[in-house]
Amino acid sequence: MTIRVLLADDQTLVRAAFAMLVESARDMEVVGEAATGREAVELARSVRADLVVMDIRMPDLDGIEATRLIAADEALAGVKVLVLTTYDTDENIVEALRAGASGFLVKDTRPAELLDAIRTVAAGDALLSPGPTARLIARFLRAPSIPAAGGPDCLSERESQVLALVARGLNNTEIAEALGLSPLTAKTHVSRIMGKLGVRDRAQLVIVAYESGMVTPGTM
Repeated sequence: MTIRVLLADDQTLVRAAFAMLVESARDMEVVGEAATGREAVELARSVRADLVVMDIRMPDLDGIEATRLIAADEALAGVKVLVLTTYDTDENIVEALRAGASGFLVKDTRPAELLDAIRTVAAGDALLSPGPTARLIARFLRAPSIPAAGGPDCLSERESQVLALVARGLNNTEIAEALGLSPLTAKTHVSRIMGKLGVRDRAQLVIVAYESGMVTPGTM
């Protein structure tokens, strides 16, 4: 299956470089390029992209607001957003995750890592670097802003264990190994936790875990 990628960045040369990289992968194709956040939202609605590689700082409408609009649009429910930032300490990353982004990546990432990141997010997994995530949440997270059907108290003991490991950046296979489960069982637990908490992906599970105090930055 080919991953349909929309590139959103206000720098023409950056978009061109990303486009060449994406097109070099056999399992991806570039279906659109946007120079502003507003263009990104409009193109996401018209080109049927699977994933948007979104720069945070763009004119007209920044990447955070563009991400929020995409995440809130029921017609774009299947579209994932991978946020790019110049620095991994950018406070806007937390807001992007809150807005609905499925992960973030710094712009100086190696080409192969960017392609792997696109595959990871397109597959439905969150792309979260544990170190930067912990620092960002510790510094900038304040009042809860993710609407949840229930708080972590509604989770079983096993689900709480799984959530804590998700918040530390572990994938399903790593969670399974840590808890002595099969990867499929770990994936099922993660899906159930999302349903109970009313969140859309693993990135928001991380925010919920930190906001509730279940995980603190010093425990990474």
